[in-house]
Amino acid sequence: MTYRMVDFIQKKRDGGIFDKAEIDWVIENYVSGVVPDYQMSALAMAIYFRGMTTEETANLTMAMVRSGKQIDLSEIAGIKVDKHSTGGVGDKVTLILAPLVASFGVPVAKMSGRGLGHTGGTLDKLESIPGFEIEKTIPEFISQVKQTGLAVIGQSDDLVKADKLLYALRDVTATVDIIPLIASSVMSKKIAAGADTILLDVTVGDGAFMKSVEDARILARTMVDLGKSVGRETVAVITNMSQPLGFAIGNRNEITEAVNTLKGKGTTEFRTFIAELAQIMLQLAGVEKTISEILEHLDNGTAYTKFDEMVKAQGGNPAAFEGLTAPLNVKNTVEIRAERSGFITEEKALGIGILAMKLGAGRATKTDHIDFEAGITLVKKVGDSVNSGDLIATLYSNREISDDLVKEFSDALTISDKQVHQKEIIEIVR
Repeated sequence: MTYRMVDFIQKKRDGGIFDKAEIDWVIENYVSGVVPDYQMSALAMAIYFRGMTTEETANLTMAMVRSGKQIDLSEIAGIKVDKHSTGGVGDKVTLILAPLVASFGVPVAKMSGRGLGHTGGTLDKLESIPGFEIEKTIPEFISQVKQTGLAVIGQSDDLVKADKLLYALRDVTATVDIIPLIASSVMSKKIAAGADTILLDVTVGDGAFMKSVEDARILARTMVDLGKSVGRETVAVITNMSQPLGFAIGNRNEITEAVNTLKGKGTTEFRTFIAELAQIMLQLAGVEKTISEILEHLDNGTAYTKFDEMVKAQGGNPAAFEGLTAPLNVKNTVEIRAERSGFITEEKALGIGILAMKLGAGRATKTDHIDFEAGITLVKKVGDSVNSGDLIATLYSNREISDDLVKEFSDALTISDKQVHQKEIIEIVR
């Protein structure tokens, strides 16, 4: 049968449903260059407005998996675990969670991405460590996991070629935040990366792609079902991203918070949140541990030792380790202080994330240069009480910090007379 891309665009525009052969044709011909970007953009927009059925999404996911190589991790002993976050502000979870889980003897083989816009990228944060290499061949990746139990590297160029092309297109055509395309993007990479089990951190709120718990629940259910349909035990955790996660935003700034947390420091709430995620990942690997037992690996240095092993295995300079927790080295700092007494009821993640990008900590486009030292350190979070004049946050940048940028933080902040509380984990989808 002869297919034409224009017919598929019209079909989806009018609410039609694709079969597997049609989806396979679209992905194969887009990757090969037969289908041009402008037609794929039109189809993405049609999907944005018309959606896809569960079966369409599953077929799209597997067509994308087949568009590149798939990694075989079978030579690594044990149940391999992977984790993915749908993105947010101050999200340094992987930096802590991966070595923490690996410290219990569970192999963690993870491929991560870079940040764009208001969301931070794990690879950018790791590259703020002098000498750290995020590029590894697949044999090197597997060898490191076998030797140290842990590796975090960049996605292989040969892995899920369709997603690499389609995601770049979606990013510039306002078609990122649609559940079938998010689910197929995430799960095609996770399936192709070869882990036996997957933990999905589905963020929801002001700083996330999913703005409502209902939408986050649908996305989580879709991805969990996709994983299970191909034999990968998958669990999704819906987490709060209405305010930044933790206290540090920015690349080396988040490394500092991660290192301190791995050394047993940090707030009880943040440490417990990480431990709860670790408990789920360990359960996926058949290892049952209490929260207290998991926290002990943060307190006694076991988790940090595993982080140290990973950094050294990937070229990180041991002599630079002390610098990871040194004060940020920038030309300009500005303190944000409370203009009134009361309780912090909002620190909008989106506004603060965009501000951090403008300070130099993120990218507006994929080619933008990142300043590893730029960022924001929060002193107070939602639920905390403040007196007029109390320090709330400090902005760090090698760029000029204008009054307009300071106002952007103020616009993201609300202080009121009523105290509110937020929890990190909202729901678990199995």
